[in-house]
Amino acid sequence: MEPAQTALSGTPPRRSRAQRAAAGRERPDRRQAILLAAERLFARHGYHAVSIRQIAQEAGVPLALVGYYFGQKHELFHAIFEHWQPTAQRRLELLQQALDDPARPTLARVIEAFVRPVLAQRSSAEGEYYAQLVARELAFQTPETTRVLADYFDPLAQRFIDALMAVRPGHDRASAAWAYQFALGALLHHISDYRVERLSGGRCRLDDPTAADRLLAFITAGIAAVLPSR
Repeated sequence: MEPAQTALSGTPPRRSRAQRAAAGRERPDRRQAILLAAERLFARHGYHAVSIRQIAQEAGVPLALVGYYFGQKHELFHAIFEHWQPTAQRRLELLQQALDDPARPTLARVIEAFVRPVLAQRSSAEGEYYAQLVARELAFQTPETTRVLADYFDPLAQRFIDALMAVRPGHDRASAAWAYQFALGALLHHISDYRVERLSGGRCRLDDPTAADRLLAFITAGIAAVLPSR
């Protein structure tokens, strides 16, 4: 059932987070349309340049439904990153598997856990917008972005830095943090920059299946140079 308009304000009554989540389960098509529309617009224009009205228009839904399902704009922004948490969880699962291996965990396996799930996510149309959004928000950080990074990305980063220190013992956390930062830069650039076909004179393709292995080799070798075995 669509939300009723109040007689005085013309806006839907406020609902709890649980009620909005239940509403999302009732109409996943509209809820998902809003989420994807917001993701596209935030990726293209940035958080502050996009209005709730624009998101509703992009999604093809009544304006009231955006607030009905997600609440205020910052809640919708956070919902996008919450939606992609299964990818983060998959990265952590693969990381733990690498560290729990009876044989000595290798740097290559840690980097596999860091990179592969993101590339799989990026291969979908929806994942493409998310990759653009993450790259944009990291480049043009705002207070809202800082909150998202602290909630959804910093804990993941800390786990990978811990893992780098585990597979490259003898190095301090500052060195491991720099290695993570450089690795993240390579990964983000790969998933958000489309110029490789033009720069290579048409010799490279964005969908080249060997690109993932090349990226893994590049990041692994780079970290090995920053954190040499001791």
